[in-house]
Amino acid sequence: MKPGTLLALLIGLQGAAAVTHSLKYFYTASSGVPNFPEFVTVGLVDEAQISHYDSNTRRAEPKQDWMSRVTAERADYWERETGNFVGSQQVFKGNIEIAKQRFNQTGGVHIYQNMYGCEWDDETNEINGFYQFGYDGEDFIAFDLKTQTWIAPKRQAEITKRKWDNDKLFNAQKKNYLTQICIEWLKKYVDFGKSSLQRTELPSVSLLQKTPSSPVSCHATGFHPKGASLFWRKDGEELHEDVDHGEILHNNDGTFQMSVDLKLSSVTPEDWRRYDCVFQLSGVEDDIVTGLDKAAIRTNWGKTGIRSNEETESADPTVPIIVAVVVLALVLVAAIGFAIYKKKNAKRPPSPVSDPTVEQQMLPS
Repeated sequence: MKPGTLLALLIGLQGAAAVTHSLKYFYTASSGVPNFPEFVTVGLVDEAQISHYDSNTRRAEPKQDWMSRVTAERADYWERETGNFVGSQQVFKGNIEIAKQRFNQTGGVHIYQNMYGCEWDDETNEINGFYQFGYDGEDFIAFDLKTQTWIAPKRQAEITKRKWDNDKLFNAQKKNYLTQICIEWLKKYVDFGKSSLQRTELPSVSLLQKTPSSPVSCHATGFHPKGASLFWRKDGEELHEDVDHGEILHNNDGTFQMSVDLKLSSVTPEDWRRYDCVFQLSGVEDDIVTGLDKAAIRTNWGKTGIRSNEETESADPTVPIIVAVVVLALVLVAAIGFAIYKKKNAKRPPSPVSDPTVEQQMLPS
């Protein structure tokens, strides 16, 4: 349950191969963050966003066409979701104020988050569930599914841990939700969206360099599913030194991008031919191999004058990342200051925690 770095949001599907599917929800309350909603929720299935709500629009809405199949079972589904999120918004607004009191804080920027969901291996049927809270970028409290108790890494969370550990019904409901209801709806969602979620798309791979002394970045974009690896090799052996792996990022079309940098300070020109970049996609047998070739590197140095839009977009290695971040701004706000972790009504999906015994004051004073 240890966090990683900031949002890289989330496990892709594989065609015929076994895969771990996931259903995750992120609730984010913020205080003092300009130009952002004070409350945002995001739902994800196998890393694809399925739902969104924020305190500015005050409306829950689907983010995948195949989510329309949910309303076939319950026509007022999104109206009910909206009402539940409005209630959650008030609870979280109160929680962030209580957290500020716990930490002896007044003004400033503060983020309070809840991430919960489940995972299911479609081959072994192994399941897992998680329910955890973070405050200002650090773990605050998390549910231990095996022991049905709460882990409080922060002294300020101990009062919450004592209250929740003593509430056996509350914890039993959490376990039931994570291991049964959540899993049932995860399987249903995977079936709803299988044509989209289970597609395979190969990336375009480019070599990018900012300046003559900069590392060469091997950049792959447009791939799906997310289960992929990208690395540099020398003489056929994977390199672990002088390389820097970037995080997997979302593209606005539902595909992904990633990059890995190779430092050239110790590489002589005659040795360039010994290096190549390898992209591997889950469920795909053949690798995409790109040799280190100076002529193939896209760069924005050594040129004068005004370049065309096409030249600018292809040469600047920061463009794909900037585009991805801008397009996903409202998704990413659901992870500001809080990292993505590894991995009650049965008639409706589990996006809002609407059961009054569950949606209680999260941080009791």
